[in-house]
Amino acid sequence: MKTTYKGMISILIVSIFGFTLVANGQEIKTIKNIVLVHGAFVDGSGWRGIYDILTKQGYKVSVTQHSTSSYDTDVAAVNRIIDQQDGPCILVGHSYGGAIITTAGNNPKVAALVFIAAHAPDSGESEANNGKLYPPLYKSLIKGDDGLDYIDPKKFSADFANGVPVKTAEFMAISQPAITDNAFHVVIQNPAWKIKPVWCVIAKSDRIINPDLERFYAKRANSVKTIEVEGAGHCVYISHPKECAALIVLASKGK
Repeated sequence: MKTTYKGMISILIVSIFGFTLVANGQEIKTIKNIVLVHGAFVDGSGWRGIYDILTKQGYKVSVTQHSTSSYDTDVAAVNRIIDQQDGPCILVGHSYGGAIITTAGNNPKVAALVFIAAHAPDSGESEANNGKLYPPLYKSLIKGDDGLDYIDPKKFSADFANGVPVKTAEFMAISQPAITDNAFHVVIQNPAWKIKPVWCVIAKSDRIINPDLERFYAKRANSVKTIEVEGAGHCVYISHPKECAALIVLASKGK
């Protein structure tokens, strides 16, 4: 069966052996460019473990550092990094970063999407409203009078970074960037996961995004392969970099 995709990756051939990505009439066996997109309350430094694993395997890894000052600004910042790639790339998003790649993934250089404990809203949806369908367990979000949100530092380790070494989580808590509350309420249009292949990581002990919502997203997006990481909290990409990196590698090979 053949499915036509917009942009650089024009054809996705699905067979009993998995998929083959074809660009401009030529088969791409392995996509070597990886773009990592962080979520809210963290920055790009959290990708270090995955970066180290992938670069040792010969991948060219780029890490975005968007400001979380507005959704549109963040999408634009990620698109700037995508545009700098020297060929097709795999776009990876964590948490709120999933909402970003849902839009930025329409960039013609993006071949596939990887959602790691991430939101993947449909047209007409926002991640805030979707969170109400499958309520999370955390009670630590603080909404500032200035329109910016942050996680209560005293509860950051238990809610947001459960599974991350305590000292690391404590530093993440006091260095966390705030995010504009409006970013969580942006209504998505034209989600890229409807036209490009998807891989997903489910964090089974996630307290920020309900694991059942992550499963819902994965099923709806017809995820090629979904892994569930036992005991992993919301920052599964930090606490379990090997598992996450392994799935990114599979995505780069269309498996």
